[in-house]
Amino acid sequence: MQSLLLLCRYDHSIFLITMLFQPILVLIILQILRKQLRTATVLPQWDWWLKAGRAVAVAIMVFYATVKESRPALTWLSDIYLFALAYLVYYQKEFRSVRSALNAFLPLIIVYFVDDVMVLLFQDFHKNWRNYFEAAKLFGLIWMGAMLIINSRQRKALEKERLKAEEKEKEFQITEKLKAALEVQVNERTAELTKQKEALQHTLDELKATQSQLVQSEKMASLGELTAGIAHEIQNPLNFVNNFSEVNTELISEMKEAISKGDFEEVKTLANDIADNEQKINHHGKRADAIVKGMLQHSRSSSGVKEPTDINALADEYLRLAYHGLRAKDKSFNATMKTDYDVTIGNINIIPQDIGRVILNLITNAFYAVTEKKKAAIKSTEQSYEPTVTVSTRKLSPPLGVGDKIEIRVSDNGNGIPQKALDKIFQPFFTTKPTGQGTGLGLSMSFDIVTKGHQGELKVETKDGQGATFIIILPV
Repeated sequence: MQSLLLLCRYDHSIFLITMLFQPILVLIILQILRKQLRTATVLPQWDWWLKAGRAVAVAIMVFYATVKESRPALTWLSDIYLFALAYLVYYQKEFRSVRSALNAFLPLIIVYFVDDVMVLLFQDFHKNWRNYFEAAKLFGLIWMGAMLIINSRQRKALEKERLKAEEKEKEFQITEKLKAALEVQVNERTAELTKQKEALQHTLDELKATQSQLVQSEKMASLGELTAGIAHEIQNPLNFVNNFSEVNTELISEMKEAISKGDFEEVKTLANDIADNEQKINHHGKRADAIVKGMLQHSRSSSGVKEPTDINALADEYLRLAYHGLRAKDKSFNATMKTDYDVTIGNINIIPQDIGRVILNLITNAFYAVTEKKKAAIKSTEQSYEPTVTVSTRKLSPPLGVGDKIEIRVSDNGNGIPQKALDKIFQPFFTTKPTGQGTGLGLSMSFDIVTKGHQGELKVETKDGQGATFIIILPV
């Protein structure tokens, strides 16, 4: 009898705990909210309401256990309480961080709510399916336990991250203090550096001015190399002008005699001869004028304006001027000049002063290379070497005919360029010539003119002891 009484009490306790599960769930959720959100310190405006909610939940439990008639109403009040808490968590931004924790309780809340609805409205259906509702509650409890464990682990991990963040914040504050102390030193040092910067800027300005002077000197040096060649070239048309002028003077005297004799047939013949000579004088005068204009164009700064230019004529002009200029400086200088021009190129848009400087520089370097090899050959009594410089042009047409380019090659059969110098050959102030014979600006300026001024390419091919070829590629 005593055992039966104990069993009845046990069943009653289990029944009471089961019926009180919803208020207990409310208390658990309220405790989780207060603990995880740290409302006592972080959200004091919510902490009072959560404490009040806890008191209400305790009151519901007390009434539930003591007043049987109030149980149905208190059950629905607990359901409403749970849904109110869910709404609060999901729609109040301050509670966003605990949404994952509430997910652990949500299935159980829904199951209890559905169970209460079925008890109230569909009692027969509930009796038939009661076992399934109990199973659902069990699964809800398992889900709650698993999710709470997972949430606890996640919270611990987040807590570790928070502690790490706090450590970093402390380090940051220490760093800020050090930064403030360093700023004082930096300001003092900055004042010193500003003075040094001003001094360095002044030095830099002087260096830039010096560099500009060196570049201009390089241009004038190339003009000096041309001067003798220009003098030689201009002498030929001037000789023709002088000769034909003297002949015309004699013809005019003869024409006057023929007029006085009345021999008008002879006058017409002499007049035709004079007209022919005048055309020749005009032709050679224009030739001299063109040479002078070319010299002036080469000496002045580039206008930067591209214009249609006969690249074959330009290359040939500078080849002959460079050759005669070197001949005038050194009577022993001699070299074979070969040309191979592609007549189909026609005129191309370039800045003639700039490309002329490039071609002149490459040809002058080629003549220098073959001259040095010739001198070495004479010392070694090798008489078979013939210094040769070749200038050629050709049109490069891609398969589709779009993006045509032209190629200018300046080749020599000198000693070639050492492999160790190839990577530096286009750098400013780098030269393979002996000190005093080259500034190292010629190829650097040429490279900039071709690549930057004309969007082209400047390449070099060389074989040790056999010579070098500089290749200019320009877009048409």
